Amino acid sequence: MKIGLLNILSALVLISTTTYCQNNFVSDVSKKGTTAAPFLSISEGARATGMGSAFVGVADDQSAFFWNPAGLAKLEGVGILVDHTNWLASTAYNFIAATYNLGGMGTVGFSFTSSDYGDMKVTTVDAPNGTGQMFSASDIAFSLGYALNLTDNFAIGFNPKIIYQSIWQTSAVGFAMDLGVLYKTPFDGIMLGMSISNFGTKMQLQGNSTLVTYDPDPTTVGNNGKIPANLSTDYWSLPLNFRVGLAYCPISTEKNKLTIAVDAIHPSDNYESVNVGAEYVFDDLIAIRGGYKSLFLTDSEESFTLGFGLKQILLGNIAVKVDYAYQDFGRLSNIQKFSLGIAF
Repeated sequence: MKIGLLNILSALVLISTTTYCQNNFVSDVSKKGTTAAPFLSISEGARATGMGSAFVGVADDQSAFFWNPAGLAKLEGVGILVDHTNWLASTAYNFIAATYNLGGMGTVGFSFTSSDYGDMKVTTVDAPNGTGQMFSASDIAFSLGYALNLTDNFAIGFNPKIIYQSIWQTSAVGFAMDLGVLYKTPFDGIMLGMSISNFGTKMQLQGNSTLVTYDPDPTTVGNNGKIPANLSTDYWSLPLNFRVGLAYCPISTEKNKLTIAVDAIHPSDNYESVNVGAEYVFDDLIAIRGGYKSLFLTDSEESFTLGFGLKQILLGNIAVKVDYAYQDFGRLSNIQKFSLGIAF
């Protein structure tokens, strides 16, 4: 079994090294805004967000689909998480995930993410206030996850997904895979997590908006000046992200539990950074959280986060959790997240 674990860890290191080389990461170039589907980098789960997005080593609720799919192996019974994000510029994102524990066969589940941008006016140079037409944009991601405890201390998870983006009369489809491992270290109370997110295809917008008529020789009279043609748009990579995180519980008693977490982030479309956070839970009933996101990231608008949560047991075996998170975004104001979780 030790040889098998070593092979898995070696494979993950090889994948991360290969993707590092393929994307030509350069230390002095952030590549911000150079990937498709940037919504895949928006954190999911109010609990994780309240902890400064330091959650790779924790990953013990349904938001593990986003942070580290290996964490799904921790979940027992049936669980559902619904998350709503009030994002920047009056936009919103919704996330839903459900899991089912199959016992010794692992844990399976699905997740669904969608955006809400609202309708927008079609404007042109001649009609800057609008032509009377409206258009919309949307982002969608659907995934099927699976995680398994290979030993009492080691879990691995996979999360293949389909990504869809559209704007006006064009759309793009992509496919990606998330991989993760979670390891309970020999050091008391310390968990190590690693994950690779959005390892997959490139995306290209295509549709009716790219259809045009073309005159190959406008200087010639009498030729066909309206030849049907299609504008070629570029292919864009997905926002690949490699995370390594530690979670430590210095206090874990019947009434009090304190978790401290730190994550190192290596994205393909920005510089490296560090997230830190903490959660204090009293009597498995009330949780208070805080953290700081994007440490050491130059010119980042993200900074401190705050959050809290409540948990109530109903009918003896149904746990209902309500969580809230606030994240400061500097000049871009703030975002707020609301999550509702049910487990039985």
